[in-house]
Amino acid sequence: MIPGIWFVAILAFSVTLLGGMMMHAGLVIQAGNLAFAAIASSLLIPATIRYGVRNADTIAKTRLKDFSEHCLLMTAFILLGVIASYPVAAASSGFADAKLARADALLRFDWVSWYAFVARYPLLQQFGAAAYATIYISPVILLGYLARTGQRASARQFLAAFWLAALLTLFLFPLMPAKGPLAFLWQGSIPYMPTSALYQAEIIPELRDHVFTMIDLGALRGLVCAPSAHSACAVLYIVTAWRFRPLRWVLIPLNIAMLLSIPVEGTHYLTDMLMGATVALAAIMLVKYASQLLVREPLNRTALTVSV
Repeated sequence: MIPGIWFVAILAFSVTLLGGMMMHAGLVIQAGNLAFAAIASSLLIPATIRYGVRNADTIAKTRLKDFSEHCLLMTAFILLGVIASYPVAAASSGFADAKLARADALLRFDWVSWYAFVARYPLLQQFGAAAYATIYISPVILLGYLARTGQRASARQFLAAFWLAALLTLFLFPLMPAKGPLAFLWQGSIPYMPTSALYQAEIIPELRDHVFTMIDLGALRGLVCAPSAHSACAVLYIVTAWRFRPLRWVLIPLNIAMLLSIPVEGTHYLTDMLMGATVALAAIMLVKYASQLLVREPLNRTALTVSV
C-alpha cells in the first residue's frame, strides 16, 4: 500500500507549487464570499471527520475514517488542479486549435457535424450536460465502495494515479493551449451553449494580459483543452472500476456516457480526448510500477535478514 506520508508530501508539494505559480502570475483567490466558505467546508468536514475517528476501534469507524480521508484527498486534488489551470494558462502563448483540428480531420472526426446533431435535440443536450457532470459523482461512488469493502490500497493507488494524471495534464497544457472547437470551428450564431461555453477563448487571453487577476471559487472553470481532463478522469474511473464487479455495472456505463458528452459539453477535439486517455493510462502504469517497487522493497529486506 502507498504510505500515507506520500500523500502528505504530495499535498505539501502541490500547495507550494500552486502558491508560487499564483504569485508569479499575479493571481489571488477571492475570499470572504459564500463560494469560498462552501469550498472551505468541503475540505473541513471530511478533515474533521477523519480526525474524529483517527483512533478507530470498530470496523464501521475504520471505514468512515478511510472514506473521509479519501474524500478529503480527492476534493483537494480536484480543487488544486482546477485552480492551477489559471496560472498555467497565464503562462501559455498562442493557440493550437488549427493543429488540433487538422489532427481530428486525419482521424475522420467531424466536430461540427457532431455538435450540429446535438444542437437539434434538447433531450441529447440534457443527457450530455448530466453525463458531463458525473465527473464528480463517479469518485464518490468509487471511493465509497472501496472504503466499505476495506480496499484501502486500491483507493490510494487510484488517488495517486488521479493526482499524477492531473499533474501531467497541467504540464502538457501550455504546449497545446486552445480556444476549443466551438470558438474555432463553429460559424454563425450558437444554437446551443454547452456546459464549457466559450470560457477558454474568453478567459485565457485575459489571464495572459493580466486583466483577469481575481479567482472566484464560485465561478471556477477548467481551462485545459488538450489533454482533456474529463477524458483522463473517465479512463481512470473505468480502469479502476473494472477490477470490482459491483462497480462495473454502474461506473462503466456512466463514464462511457460522459465520454460521449465531452466533445460538445467540454468543447473538446477528439484529439484532446485521446491525449487525455493516454495521460490516464500512463499515470496508472507509473503508479502501478511504484506500488510494485514498494512491495519488492520489504521482500528484499526480509530476504536479506533471513540470509544474514
